[in-house]
Amino acid sequence: MQKIIECVPNFSEGNDLAIVKQITDVIEAVEGVKLLDVDPGKATNRTVVTLVGNPEAVIEAAFLAIKKASEIIDMSKHHGEHPRMGATDVCPLIPISNISMEETAQYAQRLAERVGLELSIPVYLYEAAQANPSRKNLSIIRAGEYEGFFKKIQEPEWHPDFGPAIMHAKAGATVIGARDFLVAYNVNLNTKSTRLANSIAFDIRENGRVKRKGHHITGEIELDAQGEPVRIPGLLKECKAIGWFIDEYNIAQVSVNLTNYNVTSVHQCFETSSDCASKRGLRVTGSELVGLTPLKALTDAGEYFLRKQGRSTGVSEKEKIHIAVRSLGLDELAPFDANKKIIEYVLRDKKYAPLVNMKLNDLADETASESPAPGGGSISAAVGALGAALGTMVANLSAGKRGWEEQTHEFSNWASDGQKIKDRLLFLVDEDTASFNAVMAAYGLPKNTDEEKRTRSAAIEEANTYATHIPLQVMQTSAMALPLLHAMVSKGNPNSISDAGVGALCIGTAIEGAFMNVRINIKGMKDKVKAEGLLNEARQISAQCKLMIEEIIAIVEVAI
Repeated sequence: MQKIIECVPNFSEGNDLAIVKQITDVIEAVEGVKLLDVDPGKATNRTVVTLVGNPEAVIEAAFLAIKKASEIIDMSKHHGEHPRMGATDVCPLIPISNISMEETAQYAQRLAERVGLELSIPVYLYEAAQANPSRKNLSIIRAGEYEGFFKKIQEPEWHPDFGPAIMHAKAGATVIGARDFLVAYNVNLNTKSTRLANSIAFDIRENGRVKRKGHHITGEIELDAQGEPVRIPGLLKECKAIGWFIDEYNIAQVSVNLTNYNVTSVHQCFETSSDCASKRGLRVTGSELVGLTPLKALTDAGEYFLRKQGRSTGVSEKEKIHIAVRSLGLDELAPFDANKKIIEYVLRDKKYAPLVNMKLNDLADETASESPAPGGGSISAAVGALGAALGTMVANLSAGKRGWEEQTHEFSNWASDGQKIKDRLLFLVDEDTASFNAVMAAYGLPKNTDEEKRTRSAAIEEANTYATHIPLQVMQTSAMALPLLHAMVSKGNPNSISDAGVGALCIGTAIEGAFMNVRINIKGMKDKVKAEGLLNEARQISAQCKLMIEEIIAIVEVAI
């Protein structure tokens, strides 16, 4: 559920790697940020850095990097082939997971304001962070570059969004904004012909190809009234593409940049390229993702191919990724390692070993040990996850039942809902143990002075409140599985009705077990009004769910 954004600042130094390292060192020193890539270019005299993490940490790291660059890069001495206007030339933020573009744009604006205020560097917003349509485009903002900006910045229409309207002689000016994630994606062809690969690229890219009179290759280019070439638009929006030959693989590829994978997805690009290749007697043999990709790009692809096969999309995240990899041929040229290619997986703390990743016997042994955690709260969440999983299984079996093809979509939706409930309950398994540990940590705080006593008391209250909220969330989430289970015993695959019944019993155990934990944890809360409100909500969930579970079990008993 963590919010993740990516930041790709471009620094105007690509030759002196010691300078680059000073910048990346301040990035790596920020907790909650992971430095993914450092790509220096000598001819451009420019380094592109990629970092990801939670939004607060990312904009802190970006600010420190911009500050360091302003101190050690002198733009008055900079030369390079790439257009540039500042020591930190451009700094885009990109939403990756559980965060909207609007929120990301707000973080970009916060960063820009801080850079302008604290560093006295002129800052221009662009793309989604910029409200003025005439100033959204990076190339338009940067026109004139560093040398021309001493005059340009004085023009009223080019006053910066933040910072002084005076060009910073050493650091220049900076452009900060928010944009969509760019997916670098190559489609493999069973040919060595760059010409044929280019023809497919022209078919699919948004910019298309120039229109010609007569022959489509050798014919005269057709011009419009203004003397500009007439273009035939391509098939895919937010798509840039070119054909090339890769000596390493001895094949031609269509090299693609998807500038907004939510508009044109990876699987849509693959399928469209396959259609265009087929018309030329070619075949797409696979594809490759260059660099990292958001998890959603692959789960979306997995769901697409599952629907195309007439199967339920209510399968696990792992299965969706497997389907995507196999269907897109992402492992044709090299093994596909999800842990190294998916951003969210790269960010996972390798040192953290959650309970839900344990083998069943290890979890049972850990529970049976003398340690008080995991305890009843975590086990209640685990039992609830199994109950939701059983309901999801019945939904998937029903979606795939022969003769029930017309109901596949309905059961697939039920299964998708079940997967979400199951995943949330699995998260709560570890969260319950974490909340217990937080309570113990709060009680262990020092209490030698009055200030320490106040701090400790506040920490204990906060920890006990959170420790009460977690089992309440287990109750709320488990209750969401009951409509699924009721639907499965009522109209699901009759051969699996007992499985749905067992699922309901598991959900009942999860709810009542979590209810016990709400009642015992609530005793530690000093805010009795809040405590009573939480207790009343838990009582209502318990009472309502008991009735629904009894109804589900009654249906099962009659059927068997």
